[in-house]
Amino acid sequence: MKSMQLGRSGLVVSEIGFGGIPIIPLDHTVAVGVVRHCYARGVTFFDTANMYRNSEKMIGEALADVRDKVVIATKTLRRDKAGAHEHIELSLQNLNTGFIDLYQFHSVSKHDDLDKILAPGGAMEAVREAVTAGKIRHVGVTSHAIDVALKACRSGLFETLQFPFNFIEHEPAGELFTVAREQKMGIIAMKPLGGGLLRKASLCFKFLQQYPDIIPIPGISKTAEIDEIIELYHHRQPLDVRDKADIEAIRAELGDKFCHRCGYCQPCEQGVAITDVMMFRSTTRRMPPSVAAALSRKAMSTVEQCTSCGECVEKCPYNLDIPVLIRELREMHAAIGLQGE
Repeated sequence: MKSMQLGRSGLVVSEIGFGGIPIIPLDHTVAVGVVRHCYARGVTFFDTANMYRNSEKMIGEALADVRDKVVIATKTLRRDKAGAHEHIELSLQNLNTGFIDLYQFHSVSKHDDLDKILAPGGAMEAVREAVTAGKIRHVGVTSHAIDVALKACRSGLFETLQFPFNFIEHEPAGELFTVAREQKMGIIAMKPLGGGLLRKASLCFKFLQQYPDIIPIPGISKTAEIDEIIELYHHRQPLDVRDKADIEAIRAELGDKFCHRCGYCQPCEQGVAITDVMMFRSTTRRMPPSVAAALSRKAMSTVEQCTSCGECVEKCPYNLDIPVLIRELREMHAAIGLQGE
């Protein structure tokens, strides 16, 4: 696998990285094996976060013997100095390492979040102190909002930018990535498969290969998944006419109001199975509607518990009006159920 430099950080990483969310539900030993397999296949960039439950610990254990040969990135959601300091120490402990190669401010998608991080007593102070102490080597930011990400990039304070990028969410290729390149930032593409929504890996990575300076970090839960992706890089092919038509068809089908399965809206205090409900529309496209309705019945029954408190809307990085959308999907589910009677 090819290696590349991650912007002005100087970090040299594999052209494909590893996203650390999908190993969370795996058996510990199995997860460690998946991470080690990815390293054996040439992956040297591993991205996680301490909010990803046991992901840091599994990645830390898997890479302990090759720590000097890999780049590990992790994140904090805290915006204050004390909270960020606590998270830094927790990540160092979880990863069983003396330093973090790339420490990222996680999901900075509101201007208020960025302002808090950079304000006196904000999280940036803790990170700068950790850099001085040798606990952190480089600093980055992740976001889901282009306007906030642009402000972060133009600040000159971050060496890397991590942002959703795939053939559905392709807008960042314009102004955002142009500004990031002007700042000599490394660009990391989260959700290269649309958070699992886009199932045709060949189409996804053909699209991404048009941007050789951008590092995708697909979430991997099986060794076969990274093997398939690596083969697509060993035998690169440009997008052809049929591929482009497929992309346009998928874009038209999904529109701009779809769940990215990031999980940030969960858990719901009222017990609504938000992600499972939000995936219903796409499920009906992959299987007979009556089958999809039957499989989704349990999740749909939780919609009645929604109080429209707005907490999920506040958490959603894509600004989806989740209470409205889940009720629309419940009506759609009910209509399909009636048709099947």
